[in-house]
Formats: sequence, structure tokens, C-alpha cells
Amino acid sequence: MAAAHRMYGTWDSPLSPPALAGQMTLDDARWDSDGQTLVWLERRAGKGLLVMQRGREALRDLTDPQTHPVSGGVGYGGGEFTVAGGVVIFASRGRLYRLALAGGAPQPVTPAFGQAAAPALSADGRWIAFVHSAEGRDGLCVVDAAGQLFPRKLAYGSDFVMQPAWHPRGTHLACVAWNHPQMPWNGSELRLITLAYDTPGSPYAAIEERLAGDTLTAIAQPAFSPDGRYLAYLSDASGWGQLYVHDLGEGTDTALTAGEFEVMSPAWIQGIRQFAWSADSQHLLYLRQERGHISLWRCAVSGGPGAPVDIAPYTFARQISTTGAGHTALIASAATVPTRLITVGDGSGTRIVRRTTREDIAPEQLAPLETLTWPGLDGETVHGLYYPPHNPDFSGRGQPPLLVLVHGGPTSQRHAAYLAEAQFFATRGYGVLLPNHRGSTGYGRAYMDRHAGQWGVYDVQDSLAGARFLGEQGRIDPAKCVIMGSSAGGYTVLQSLVDYPGFYKAGISAYGVANQFALALDTHKFEARYSDWLLGELPAAAATWRDRSPVFRAQRIQDACFIAQGTDDTVVPRSQSEAIVAALRKNGVPHEYVVYEGEGHGWRKPETIADYYERILRFLLLYVLYA
Repeated sequence: MAAAHRMYGTWDSPLSPPALAGQMTLDDARWDSDGQTLVWLERRAGKGLLVMQRGREALRDLTDPQTHPVSGGVGYGGGEFTVAGGVVIFASRGRLYRLALAGGAPQPVTPAFGQAAAPALSADGRWIAFVHSAEGRDGLCVVDAAGQLFPRKLAYGSDFVMQPAWHPRGTHLACVAWNHPQMPWNGSELRLITLAYDTPGSPYAAIEERLAGDTLTAIAQPAFSPDGRYLAYLSDASGWGQLYVHDLGEGTDTALTAGEFEVMSPAWIQGIRQFAWSADSQHLLYLRQERGHISLWRCAVSGGPGAPVDIAPYTFARQISTTGAGHTALIASAATVPTRLITVGDGSGTRIVRRTTREDIAPEQLAPLETLTWPGLDGETVHGLYYPPHNPDFSGRGQPPLLVLVHGGPTSQRHAAYLAEAQFFATRGYGVLLPNHRGSTGYGRAYMDRHAGQWGVYDVQDSLAGARFLGEQGRIDPAKCVIMGSSAGGYTVLQSLVDYPGFYKAGISAYGVANQFALALDTHKFEARYSDWLLGELPAAAATWRDRSPVFRAQRIQDACFIAQGTDDTVVPRSQSEAIVAALRKNGVPHEYVVYEGEGHGWRKPETIADYYERILRFLLLYVLYA
């Protein structure tokens, strides 16, 4: 049957707003030390719970998301649980809990004080090291796994700490620490803590030393080898985030990977894992990022070139976990393959453990993904990804409208992963551009460092240049470009409408930054000094801060705006959206403003997600397609 002709942007998509709202997400997965039991964290209706599978047995929910919602409470979260010896330790509502995989109810391990994350069990199962945050102070603590003793401070004195890791003999702990004004991807340190044990047998920090990293070098994910000889970690000392090993006996550091690719990802959350040790301590498996695509590789500690491990058809993977039997668990997806929890075995192929959707949409119904580069306004190369409009049941006349979908952070990136939001629009007849503008991660330290003092410049210019590039190629209608983003991406939307009025037909900003001064005063501790790097330090850079605050130049905005905000957002408070909406109202700019009760920095309720996208579709019909 021939495809029906219909205006681009009005096609019937297999992805409805309720379908987006009903998707379950996968956050993390880890093997128990038996090598047979896999435990993972998934979110249903925005609430986290732990699920397990032993061998090929039926799946079993371990926790109740109503009574014990699993969530790491430090910074942006992450590091929600660990599992070993048939016991899972998880974070919920600021406390750590212990739960036997064999059954029973969760038992509290830490008191209800502050927030806890990134629990790490000692090899003998007696002690839990974890990150604790309370009243503006972060540090590393230790508590007995039975929860009979009060937690003990181990490493304090830095503004932030993450990713504690035990030596298999319990003699050392490793972690990453950093101080304001650095973010962990700007400058952080690998710390090695030598432990001693007092009369009751409780560990304390006898010696703490820096092994690698500084204010200009980023460090991530310390992990001791199973035999205790090596400490592996990630560092961007070479200009690219690579995998290193420190020989504890020799005191030497060796780079195991090298090239114009990244193994390290920016540490927005606790618990990110980009590599894992083999049981024999002679090899590591790692996730290699190149131009938005992620592949699985294996390398030897003794050196030599690494080798890829086949995980086709997946082009994105994260949260690697391995077993002694040679099985690897990954959360993986591709542009037309929804997110799954998979395992890869030595010679046994790939097995799907958990799917996040019914997968009732055939891959050929979804838009393919293209890797794209284009010249910035100054001629420098910019990277990104592109979904052309695609729907086998429809065709359009002329050129399609374009949606420029800007990532958050702004120190982040778009990957060749399944992005339901992009497919939602591409299968309706929109071209969808995902700029990895200068300042994004994944393309080397120098590319990321272009954001220093330039937030609101390269993200704005590179997004516009990408839209212009597609227009010049005749692939989109340059008169129907829309820019959309949330958080820092929402800021780029507003700043784009200020700096280039009339270029975009409309802008869609969810909890976007409107006032840089107010953001620095109101935001959480993790990002309290982030703008010093992105914009410059006050008071010297006050003029820049004002120029990069859309609310002070809102009179330049002339294009229709859709603004969305959650009432409980502590990262970009509601006052930011209220200020820009007041300016739009004063200046007579057509706009729609929606506030979602009980939502924070990101939508979690299914009813919110469905309503948000239904409203956007109506907004685009009114202000873009039929304007």
C-alpha cells in the first residue's frame, strides 16, 4: 500500500503521549558474588524498586516502591545499591537498608539523618563504606553491615566525595574527591585510604593520600582488581578520558587505552561504571565512546591493543557488571531498539533479561539515526546526531519542520541510544537534530573545555548552525525550526530566542534557567559554583552573567514560547520560570505556561509526562505547522 500524503508533523505516530508516560526505566544492574544472581534497579511510575533473577528463574521484586522507594539521595542521585554474598544494601529516603535475597523485610542499617548513597560492601561482608551528605557537608563513612553500630566518619575535609571501593583484603579504600569551584569532570582526585582497625574491630582512616588527579584533571571510578594488586581508574590526563591501572606494589601508573575516544563519562551521579575487572585480574572490559556511539571492548593489563566484544545490534550501553564465570550485564539500546537489560557471555551470545517496553513497534517503523558534523558559525567542527522524519505509512510534501533537541548539563552529550522523545517527533514527520555542541562531553577534554566562560554562546550558536546546515542541504524547512530543551537545555532555548529572534518559529523550555544570578543563589550544593566555570567568577564577570540571563533581555524575544515547570524543583526553582513568563506576558509574546504539582527537576509522574507531550503537540500545531 502506498504511503498516504499528509503534512509533515501531523503523521499518526506509533508512539502516543500515554505510551511515553508508561515506559519503565532501568537505572543500574549488578551481579551478586555467586555469579548467578542479577539484581537491578528499575523505575515504575517514577518510583525505584529492586528486582532480581537467579539463573533462568522467574523475576522477583525485592522491594516495595511505596514503603521503600530506592533512590540515592546525594546530589543528582545514583549509587542506589550494591549486592554481594546474597545480601543487597540499598538507599531509601536517606537511609541505608539491608535485605537478604533469600527473603524477608528490609532492615535499616543507618539512622534517619542526612542522605546516603554509593554503598560498598567489604569483601568479608562485615562493613559498608558509603557517601553521606548532611547540612551541607559531604564525606565518606563506614558502618557495620548488621547496623548495630553508629556510622563512623572516614574521610571528610573535601567538598565532595564519590565512588568508594574496597581493597579485597580490607586494608584500603579508594574514592574520588573534589572541591569547589571544580566539578568532578573539571578537576578531581583519586584518593587511597589506608585503614587501621581499633579494639572493637572498627575500621578508621590511618593514612589518606592522593594517587592521581588535580584541579585540571578529572578522575573517575576507582576499582581494585580481585587479586588486590592493581587499582584501576579513569583519567583525562591525556586529553581524553582513558583507562589506567595503578600497581600498588610498584607505585606505577599505566594507561591501558589511548586514542581519540572516551571511556570516562561526566560524573553527574554517583555509581557510574564504565569498566569492570575479569575474575583473573588480567583483563578489563570497558565501554568505549566514539561520536555518540558506545561499544564494548576488552583489554589486557599486560598491554597491547584492545579488542571489541560483539554486542550488536546495540550502539549504546552503560552500567557494566561482570561475573567470575565471564558473563557481563549491560543496560543497552540503539536508535530503533528500546532500552533492555542484557547479558553477554563468553561464547554464549547475548540474552535479554528485561525489556522496558512491550516492543510492539517494529524497528522499521522508527526513524534511523545519522551521525552528523557541521561547521559552527566560526567554521569549527560541531558534532551531533540526526533523526530524519520517518514513518512508512506517510509521506509529506516539501520539506519537514525541524526540532532542535538540546541536551542538558550543559556538560553532557547525546548518544546513539533509544530516545523515545526523539522518535515521538520524528515518526510524526519532524526532523530531529541532537546537537553535541562545543562544551559537550564525549569528544575530548578540549572540546568540553570550550564551555569555559562560554555557556550561552557555543550551545546557542552550534544549535543554530546545525539547523542552518540542514536547511542549506534542503533537508528541512528553515522557516519551521523549533528549539527544545530542559534544564540547561531549556536555558539554551531561552538564550537562543534572545540572541537570534526570528530564527526559530518557537521555543520549548522545561525548567530552564532564566536568571543566572538567582540560579547561583538558589541551586543545590553540587552546582553552587558550576557557573564560575561556565560564565566566570563574580563580581568580575557580572556583566557576562547579566548578558547570559535571558530574563534581563526578554524584550528581544518575539517567538512563541512553551514553558513548563515543576513546583518542587530545587535545582532550577519555579521562580526562574515565573520570571521569564512575567516578561513574556509584559511584552505580549504568545506563550503557554504549565506548572506541574509535585514534580521536581524532571518529570516522573505518568500523568505529567502524557500531559506535557499532548500540550506540546497542540502548541506546535498552533504556532509552527499552521502559523
